[in-house]
Amino acid sequence: MSTNEQDDRVEELSSSDCWQLLRSVSVGRLAVWVEDHPDIFPINYKVDRGTLVFRTGDGTKLRAAVGETPVAIEADGVDPQTGIAWSIVIKGKAAPVRDTDEVLDTVGLFLFPWEGGKKEHFVRITPDVVTGRRFKVTPPLTWWTPLDQATRTGHE
Repeated sequence: MSTNEQDDRVEELSSSDCWQLLRSVSVGRLAVWVEDHPDIFPINYKVDRGTLVFRTGDGTKLRAAVGETPVAIEADGVDPQTGIAWSIVIKGKAAPVRDTDEVLDTVGLFLFPWEGGKKEHFVRITPDVVTGRRFKVTPPLTWWTPLDQATRTGHE
């Protein structure tokens, strides 16, 4: 195997590696089904005992997340020194946090959304599937072409 082939390998991550990496960042993307189409929302989350918890206000994100359809969360990161990136996907069921003791525990996570406003709802995602991978980021010059800088039409 050549050095380039070794650098192009994708490492499938164990569940424990996935959870460790999820704890290292606090922002992910929540994928939900809204009426007749998929939608994605950025969220701030915390890992809590094998689940993910996020805060939100009333609205589309909350209604879609706690509906009957499962949700997915994707989070990723990259080490700028090594060029090693990772991506984790969690698929499962989201439910509002309502039990008084659980609400008090969840408040103790110090979960602070980036966007201001009233965020009184806590939502817990219990995963059915946790998958992740780690890989070397390909240098831009290996996939960049002169056409990338070509003049674009006015509506792009």
